[in-house]
Amino acid sequence: MLQLQHKLSTKGVNSPTKGIMHKDIETYNAAQTAEDAAICMELSRQIDKGLPEAESKIWHAHPVWFLEGNPVVGYSRLKTGLRLMFWSGADFEEPFLTPGTGKFKDASITYELKDQIKTKDLSRWLKKHAIFNGTIKTWLSAKASWNDLNKRAGVCFPAF
Repeated sequence: MLQLQHKLSTKGVNSPTKGIMHKDIETYNAAQTAEDAAICMELSRQIDKGLPEAESKIWHAHPVWFLEGNPVVGYSRLKTGLRLMFWSGADFEEPFLTPGTGKFKDASITYELKDQIKTKDLSRWLKKHAIFNGTIKTWLSAKASWNDLNKRAGVCFPAF
């Protein structure tokens, strides 16, 4: 079974995986300096643990985790350290996450040492993503149900 999982995780050059570290991410992590590799490995472990249903792969030359095809979290090397970025992190309202300046509502934190990673914070941020994502899905599902009921009753409301 383990061999089958390994074959599935390494199938294709950049095919995404769920639950197991993608071979390309292992390669990315190993190519870093010793301290950066330690940071990368810890981030990978914590993200895989916090988002077991996420697919991971190298995307735009960096490790990224996706839920339902949407990027959620990833990390990359900057001059100042290793940056962990959440695509919807600005909504988390967390003091240690710095909001980005692009079109996304991203937020990030930069690490220079593995010991700077606070696993409780990282776990909370991953849970916040799951809660925020779940809230949106619940709201959309409720909206669809409400619209279906109104259509059957002959009531017409403008879409929101």
